[in-house]
Amino acid sequence: MSDERPFKGSGGSLRAQVYEDIRDRIHRGALGPNDRLVDVEIAGSLGVSRMPVREALLQLTHEGYLVGTTRGFMLPTLTPADVANIFEVRRCLEPRAAAHAARTLDAAGMERLAAALKDAEEAVATADAELLFQANVRFRRSWLEAVDNDRLASAIARFADHVQVVRLGTLTHQPTQAIVLAGMRRLYDAFASRDSMAAFDHMTTFIQHAEERFVTLTRAMETANDEGRRSQGQSQ
Repeated sequence: MSDERPFKGSGGSLRAQVYEDIRDRIHRGALGPNDRLVDVEIAGSLGVSRMPVREALLQLTHEGYLVGTTRGFMLPTLTPADVANIFEVRRCLEPRAAAHAARTLDAAGMERLAAALKDAEEAVATADAELLFQANVRFRRSWLEAVDNDRLASAIARFADHVQVVRLGTLTHQPTQAIVLAGMRRLYDAFASRDSMAAFDHMTTFIQHAEERFVTLTRAMETANDEGRRSQGQSQ
Protein backbone atom coordinates (compact mmCIF):
# COMPACT_ATOMS: atom_id res chain seq x y z
CA MET A 1 0.00 0.00 0.00
CA SER A 2 1.19 3.49 -0.71
CA ASP A 3 0.93 6.34 1.76
CA GLU A 4 1.00 9.97 0.61
CA ARG A 5 0.51 11.60 3.98
CA PRO A 6 3.20 14.21 4.66
CA PHE A 7 5.48 14.10 7.68
CA LYS A 8 4.17 16.49 10.33
CA GLY A 9 7.62 17.47 11.60
CA SER A 10 6.49 19.46 14.65
CA GLY A 11 6.42 18.76 18.40
CA GLY A 12 8.52 16.26 20.31
CA SER A 13 11.85 14.72 19.34
CA LEU A 14 12.55 13.59 15.78
CA ARG A 15 12.62 9.98 16.96
CA ALA A 16 9.17 10.35 18.54
CA GLN A 17 7.79 12.05 15.43
CA VAL A 18 9.09 9.33 13.12
CA TYR A 19 7.83 6.65 15.52
CA GLU A 20 4.31 8.13 15.56
CA ASP A 21 4.30 8.59 11.79
CA ILE A 22 5.22 4.96 11.08
CA ARG A 23 2.95 3.59 13.78
CA ASP A 24 0.06 5.62 12.38
CA ARG A 25 0.69 4.08 8.96
CA ILE A 26 0.58 0.61 10.51
CA HIS A 27 -2.60 1.53 12.38
CA ARG A 28 -4.31 2.65 9.19
CA GLY A 29 -3.14 -0.38 7.22
CA ALA A 30 -0.96 1.81 4.97
CA LEU A 31 1.94 -0.67 5.18
CA GLY A 32 1.55 -3.99 3.42
CA PRO A 33 3.20 -7.31 4.31
CA ASN A 34 5.75 -6.92 1.51
CA ASP A 35 6.66 -3.28 2.18
CA ARG A 36 10.18 -2.66 3.49
CA LEU A 37 11.22 0.29 5.62
CA VAL A 38 14.84 1.38 5.11
CA ASP A 39 16.17 3.99 7.50
CA VAL A 40 18.25 5.84 4.88
CA GLU A 41 15.32 6.06 2.47
CA ILE A 42 12.90 7.24 5.15
CA ALA A 43 15.36 9.84 6.42
CA GLY A 44 15.85 11.17 2.91
CA SER A 45 12.12 11.35 2.17
CA LEU A 46 11.39 13.14 5.45
CA GLY A 47 14.39 15.42 5.29
CA VAL A 48 15.78 14.30 8.66
CA SER A 49 18.97 12.58 9.83
CA ARG A 50 19.28 8.77 9.78
CA MET A 51 19.81 8.21 13.52
CA PRO A 52 16.33 9.20 14.84
CA VAL A 53 14.74 7.12 12.07
CA ARG A 54 16.88 4.14 13.06
CA GLU A 55 15.96 4.59 16.73
CA ALA A 56 12.25 4.79 15.87
CA LEU A 57 12.41 1.62 13.77
CA LEU A 58 14.23 -0.24 16.55
CA GLN A 59 11.63 0.87 19.09
CA LEU A 60 8.82 -0.36 16.82
CA THR A 61 10.68 -3.65 16.45
CA HIS A 62 11.07 -3.97 20.23
CA GLU A 63 7.31 -3.41 20.62
CA GLY A 64 6.45 -6.10 18.07
CA TYR A 65 5.24 -3.86 15.24
CA LEU A 66 8.17 -4.63 12.91
CA VAL A 67 10.93 -7.19 12.39
CA GLY A 68 14.42 -6.48 11.15
CA THR A 69 15.70 -8.07 7.92
CA THR A 70 18.89 -7.80 5.88
CA ARG A 71 17.09 -5.32 3.61
CA GLY A 72 15.31 -3.15 6.14
CA PHE A 73 12.33 -3.51 8.45
CA MET A 74 8.93 -4.97 7.66
CA LEU A 75 5.73 -6.18 9.27
CA PRO A 76 6.12 -9.56 11.00
CA THR A 77 4.70 -12.72 9.49
CA LEU A 78 2.33 -14.01 12.15
CA THR A 79 2.09 -17.72 12.82
CA PRO A 80 -1.20 -19.26 13.98
CA ALA A 81 0.26 -19.37 17.50
CA ASP A 82 1.13 -15.66 17.30
CA VAL A 83 -2.41 -14.76 16.29
CA ALA A 84 -3.94 -16.99 18.98
CA ASN A 85 -1.76 -15.31 21.62
CA ILE A 86 -2.69 -11.82 20.41
CA PHE A 87 -6.39 -12.60 20.50
CA GLU A 88 -6.03 -14.09 23.98
CA VAL A 89 -4.52 -10.81 25.20
CA ARG A 90 -7.27 -8.85 23.48
CA ARG A 91 -9.96 -10.95 25.18
CA CYS A 92 -8.37 -10.14 28.53
CA LEU A 93 -8.17 -6.38 27.93
CA GLU A 94 -10.78 -5.08 25.50
CA PRO A 95 -14.08 -6.16 27.14
CA ARG A 96 -13.18 -4.42 30.41
CA ALA A 97 -12.04 -1.30 28.53
CA ALA A 98 -15.25 -1.26 26.48
CA ALA A 99 -17.29 -1.47 29.69
CA HIS A 100 -15.36 1.52 31.00
CA ALA A 101 -15.91 3.47 27.76
CA ALA A 102 -19.66 2.84 27.98
CA ARG A 103 -19.67 4.93 31.14
CA THR A 104 -17.34 7.70 29.97
CA LEU A 105 -18.05 8.32 26.27
CA ASP A 106 -19.19 11.91 25.74
CA ALA A 107 -21.43 13.36 23.02
CA ALA A 108 -18.50 14.07 20.71
CA GLY A 109 -17.26 10.50 21.08
CA MET A 110 -20.69 9.11 20.28
CA GLU A 111 -20.84 11.30 17.16
CA ARG A 112 -17.54 9.87 15.97
CA LEU A 113 -18.77 6.34 16.65
CA ALA A 114 -21.97 7.05 14.72
CA ALA A 115 -20.02 8.42 11.75
CA ALA A 116 -17.73 5.38 11.71
CA LEU A 117 -20.72 3.04 11.92
CA LYS A 118 -22.42 4.85 9.03
CA ASP A 119 -19.30 4.42 6.90
CA ALA A 120 -19.17 0.72 7.85
CA GLU A 121 -22.76 0.27 6.74
CA GLU A 122 -21.98 1.94 3.41
CA ALA A 123 -18.89 -0.22 3.04
CA VAL A 124 -20.80 -3.46 3.54
CA ALA A 125 -23.55 -2.32 1.17
CA THR A 126 -20.95 -1.71 -1.56
CA ALA A 127 -18.58 -4.56 -0.60
CA ASP A 128 -15.80 -2.01 -0.01
CA ALA A 129 -13.24 -3.81 2.21
CA GLU A 130 -10.90 -0.82 2.43
CA LEU A 131 -13.67 1.53 3.62
CA LEU A 132 -14.85 -1.05 6.18
CA PHE A 133 -11.29 -1.45 7.42
CA GLN A 134 -10.87 2.31 7.91
CA ALA A 135 -14.31 2.62 9.55
CA ASN A 136 -13.42 -0.20 11.94
CA VAL A 137 -10.14 1.56 12.84
CA ARG A 138 -11.97 4.86 13.52
CA PHE A 139 -14.66 3.09 15.54
CA ARG A 140 -12.05 1.48 17.82
CA ARG A 141 -10.08 4.70 18.15
CA SER A 142 -13.24 6.62 19.13
CA TRP A 143 -14.17 4.42 22.07
CA LEU A 144 -10.57 3.90 23.15
CA GLU A 145 -10.19 7.67 23.54
CA ALA A 146 -12.83 7.48 26.29
CA VAL A 147 -10.76 5.03 28.35
CA ASP A 148 -9.12 7.01 31.18
CA ASN A 149 -6.41 4.41 31.81
CA ASP A 150 -3.81 5.46 29.22
CA ARG A 151 -1.71 2.34 29.71
CA LEU A 152 -4.69 0.08 29.11
CA ALA A 153 -5.74 2.00 25.99
CA SER A 154 -2.17 1.95 24.67
CA ALA A 155 -1.82 -1.81 25.20
CA ILE A 156 -5.10 -2.49 23.42
CA ALA A 157 -4.14 -0.27 20.48
CA ARG A 158 -0.78 -2.03 20.21
CA PHE A 159 -2.15 -5.56 20.09
CA ALA A 160 -4.93 -4.53 17.71
CA ASP A 161 -2.33 -2.95 15.41
CA HIS A 162 -0.34 -6.18 15.37
CA VAL A 163 -3.13 -7.88 13.39
CA GLN A 164 -4.08 -4.96 11.14
CA VAL A 165 -2.82 -6.61 7.97
CA VAL A 166 -4.60 -9.82 8.96
CA ARG A 167 -7.80 -7.87 9.52
CA LEU A 168 -7.64 -6.15 6.13
CA GLY A 169 -7.24 -9.50 4.42
CA THR A 170 -10.26 -11.08 6.13
CA LEU A 171 -12.50 -8.07 5.42
CA THR A 172 -12.47 -8.82 1.70
CA HIS A 173 -14.76 -11.76 2.54
CA GLN A 174 -18.36 -10.54 2.32
CA PRO A 175 -19.87 -12.87 4.97
CA THR A 176 -17.15 -11.62 7.32
CA GLN A 177 -18.08 -8.02 6.49
CA ALA A 178 -21.65 -8.70 7.64
CA ILE A 179 -20.41 -10.25 10.91
CA VAL A 180 -18.15 -7.26 11.60
CA LEU A 181 -20.95 -4.78 10.90
CA ALA A 182 -23.36 -6.64 13.19
CA GLY A 183 -20.77 -6.55 15.97
CA MET A 184 -20.18 -2.84 15.50
CA ARG A 185 -23.90 -2.16 15.69
CA ARG A 186 -24.27 -4.10 18.93
CA LEU A 187 -21.32 -2.29 20.45
CA TYR A 188 -22.69 1.08 19.36
CA ASP A 189 -26.06 0.33 20.96
CA ALA A 190 -24.33 -0.65 24.20
CA PHE A 191 -22.28 2.55 24.20
CA ALA A 192 -25.33 4.67 23.34
CA SER A 193 -27.34 3.19 26.23
CA ARG A 194 -24.29 3.36 28.57
CA ASP A 195 -24.73 -0.33 29.32
CA SER A 196 -21.36 -1.47 30.63
CA MET A 197 -22.35 -5.12 30.95
CA ALA A 198 -23.62 -5.26 27.38
CA ALA A 199 -20.47 -3.53 26.13
CA PHE A 200 -18.35 -6.13 27.96
CA ASP A 201 -20.35 -9.04 26.53
CA HIS A 202 -20.55 -7.68 22.98
CA MET A 203 -16.82 -6.92 22.87
CA THR A 204 -16.06 -10.46 24.04
CA THR A 205 -18.22 -11.85 21.25
CA PHE A 206 -16.77 -9.42 18.71
CA ILE A 207 -13.20 -10.59 19.42
CA GLN A 208 -14.25 -14.25 19.41
CA HIS A 209 -15.87 -13.85 15.97
CA ALA A 210 -12.80 -11.99 14.66
CA GLU A 211 -10.53 -14.86 15.66
CA GLU A 212 -12.89 -17.49 14.28
CA ARG A 213 -13.11 -15.72 10.92
CA PHE A 214 -9.34 -15.38 10.75
CA VAL A 215 -8.78 -19.08 11.46
CA THR A 216 -11.46 -20.20 8.99
CA LEU A 217 -10.27 -17.97 6.14
CA THR A 218 -6.59 -18.70 6.76
CA ARG A 219 -7.19 -22.44 6.59
CA ALA A 220 -9.21 -22.00 3.40
CA MET A 221 -6.40 -19.97 1.81
CA GLU A 222 -3.78 -22.53 2.88
CA THR A 223 -5.86 -25.35 1.37
CA ALA A 224 -6.28 -23.41 -1.88
CA ASN A 225 -2.54 -22.70 -2.03
CA ASP A 226 -1.68 -26.34 -1.39
CA GLU A 227 -4.06 -27.48 -4.14
CA GLY A 228 -2.60 -24.91 -6.50
CA ARG A 229 0.95 -26.12 -5.85
CA ARG A 230 -0.09 -29.76 -6.35
CA SER A 231 -1.87 -28.87 -9.58
CA GLN A 232 1.16 -26.97 -10.82
CA GLY A 233 3.44 -29.87 -9.94
CA GLN A 234 1.28 -32.36 -11.82
CA SER A 235 1.23 -30.16 -14.94
CA GLN A 236 5.03 -29.95 -15.11
